[in-house]
Amino acid sequence: MKLGYFLSSEEYTPAQLIEQARLAEGAGFDGLWISDHYHPWNDEQGQSAFVWSTIGALSQVCELPVTTAVTCPTVRIHPAVIAQAAATSAVLLNGRFTLGIGTGEALNEHTLGDAWPTVEVRLEMLEEAVEIMRRLWTEEFVSHYGKYYTVDSARIYTRPDAPLPIYMSGFGPEATDVAARIADGYITTSPDDKLLTRFRQNGGGDKPAQVGFKVSYAPTEGDGIEQAHRIWGNSGLPGELAQVLPSPRHFEQATQLVTREQTAASVTCGPKPDNHVAAFKPYVEAGFDEIYVANMGPHSVDMMKLYRDEVLPELRRSSR
Repeated sequence: MKLGYFLSSEEYTPAQLIEQARLAEGAGFDGLWISDHYHPWNDEQGQSAFVWSTIGALSQVCELPVTTAVTCPTVRIHPAVIAQAAATSAVLLNGRFTLGIGTGEALNEHTLGDAWPTVEVRLEMLEEAVEIMRRLWTEEFVSHYGKYYTVDSARIYTRPDAPLPIYMSGFGPEATDVAARIADGYITTSPDDKLLTRFRQNGGGDKPAQVGFKVSYAPTEGDGIEQAHRIWGNSGLPGELAQVLPSPRHFEQATQLVTREQTAASVTCGPKPDNHVAAFKPYVEAGFDEIYVANMGPHSVDMMKLYRDEVLPELRRSSR
């Protein structure tokens, strides 16, 4: 089992993300996730840098492998462009890059005025995008005239020696089935052992399965609850709202329905190492191969020290 750190592009500046990556390597994390957004979920988070610039900078400050969690290569950015961006990232990271993909959210993908497709159409688009990207990483000049995309005599010159692995997110059965069929690995944010079993039984086999979640380190549990509710209250929204709401202000409106008590019940908050170790237990028991943890709020340096000295060593002892 690998233990990684999740860089939240929505909450931190590029310089802060780069520093967190350096600290994560020093703390003993095995890898990095990084989110890919055009907008934050709400104005309290307040950031959303272009992820491909940040990844280039990360390659110069640490040796950890990086996975996007996740990129949508279908609406806002054409898959041929994502293929080039991912190939360059893999070259900079000496092959330590995985392209994590998903069907996206209206929050990020509506910005050019495109209609937001149904989930069935988004899955079709994603499958065609994967075909295009893999061809661009392995062939010379590529032309493609498909249902959703056209590529005309395109060639990616700067690319790694081996084709990039593609992991796909699946938060429901339909997406999980597509991930099992077309992806090299699985990504999710829930300790749902049923979906993980579905992935493995429907074609995923022993492909790597990654999962990520957030904690709220703070000097006290109360402080951690306050910052988690203020900054990431949107995490408590149910159903498909995260996929269909189009702007941060709509998430702010919907988040008013999430109570502080709900946040306290669902997020590990405060400084106690035993609580942070316990937060991993559902994901370990579900059978994930790689678990990534993000921190909410301004106390990343102290959180990294806690994980370096107590949390990561205990997790590794208990997993032997």
